[in-house]
Amino acid sequence: MDFEVLICGSDVNAYYMARCTHEAYNRNAYMLIKDKLAYTTYSKIINHIYNNKIWNEDDFVDAVNSFLDEHSDKKVLIVSSNETYARFLVNRKNDLRNNAIFSYPRLKILDNLINKEKFYKAYEKSCLVFPKTLYLNADSDTRDVEGMMYPIIVKPANVVLYNHVTFTGKKKIYKISDYKEFKDIFSRVYSTEYDDTLIVQEYIPGDDSHLFDSVVYCDSNGNTKLVSFAQIGLQEHNPNMVGNAAVLINGYNTFDVNTNKMVDDIKTFMDSIKYTGFAEFDLKYDERDGKFKVLEINARQGRCSYYISQAGYNLVKVMVDDLIYRKNIDYHFVDNKVMLSFVNKSIIRKYVENDKFREEALKMYKKSVNPIKYSKDFSIYRSLLYVKRDRLYTKSYADYKW
Repeated sequence: MDFEVLICGSDVNAYYMARCTHEAYNRNAYMLIKDKLAYTTYSKIINHIYNNKIWNEDDFVDAVNSFLDEHSDKKVLIVSSNETYARFLVNRKNDLRNNAIFSYPRLKILDNLINKEKFYKAYEKSCLVFPKTLYLNADSDTRDVEGMMYPIIVKPANVVLYNHVTFTGKKKIYKISDYKEFKDIFSRVYSTEYDDTLIVQEYIPGDDSHLFDSVVYCDSNGNTKLVSFAQIGLQEHNPNMVGNAAVLINGYNTFDVNTNKMVDDIKTFMDSIKYTGFAEFDLKYDERDGKFKVLEINARQGRCSYYISQAGYNLVKVMVDDLIYRKNIDYHFVDNKVMLSFVNKSIIRKYVENDKFREEALKMYKKSVNPIKYSKDFSIYRSLLYVKRDRLYTKSYADYKW
C-alpha cells in the first residue's frame, strides 16, 4: 500500500522523524511548517510546506485537508512534533479526510497528559510514583509552600498557555532556593495573561545522571509494544531547554537499582489507560527511597527519542507497520546499549558530574548518534549549523548551571 508521511512542526523532533522516514524508505517526508527553523530549513530530505496560520486550529485542519486532497490516492501518516498539533488532530479527527492516519490517545487522556495538574491528580492512585506536589493559582496563599524544603521546583500546569506569555526572567522550569525568590516568580507569572495553575514540587536531589528517559509505543489496540529505559548523563542547562536530554545511554544505569520494576510499571500503566501511539516518560531516580519518580509524560515522541531507531526500532517504520500494514508487533523491552548526544566530547568531559557515566559516554562517543547529524543530508549550510550549535552549547553550559 502506497503512503506519504506528513510531519507537522519544524523543530529537532520534526527533523529526526523526517530522518527516520528517509532511513526506512529512502524517500522524503513532507513537512507542514509554521516557523522556519534551522534544523529543517536547509534539509534536502524534506518537502517543505510553509503556512504561518497553522497555530490556529481551523487553519491547521484546512492545511492538512488540502494536503490530503492532493494525495487522495494514498494513505497519509500524520506525525506531530508537539502536543498542540496532536490535540488539533485528535479534536478534529472527524473533520479530516478519510486517508488521514495518525495515532494519539483519545482526547481525555491527551488533555490529562498535556495539563500537569490534571496529570498528577488523574493518576495519583496508579502504579506510578510522583514527587510531592502542591497546586497554586493567582488567588492562593503563597505561604502554603513554607511546609516544603528548599530548593523547590515550580512549573506551569498549562504549558500551551504559558508558552504564549512573556515576562522578564521567564524560564521553562524554576529551581527556587528560598521563599523570597518564589514570591518574585509567583508575582511575575501572574502579572501576565497566564491564569492557570502553578505546580510546586519537592526537588529530588541528585545531578543530571539521576534523570531517566523512557520511550513507549502502544499499538492501535492500546497494547504496549515497545519500552526503552535510558539514563541521562547531561540535560540542557539553558533556562528555556531544561528538562531536555543532551546526553543519554539506553540500556545503561550507574545506580545500584534494578530498573525492571519501573519498566513493568510503565507497561502496566500504559496498558491500563489503553494509550495509543508514542509517548515519552521523564523520570528522576530518588536515592532516598530507591524509587523512580515520574515528572511528566509527553503524549508524543520526545526531543531525544531518536535513540530507539539506533536501537533497531525506527519510529516511523513502527507506526507504518502498525497503522498502515496492520502488522502484529511483539512486545520488546528495548535494552540495546546505545548512546545519543547533542553535544561534543569536551562538554561531556567538563559537565557530566557522574564519573562512571562520563567515562562510559567518552568511550561510546565515536559510535553515538546525534539526531540532527545525518550523513545523507549533508550540505555547507548544515555543516555551518553544526558549528554554530557547538558554539551555542559551549556558551550555554558556561553561562548556566542547573
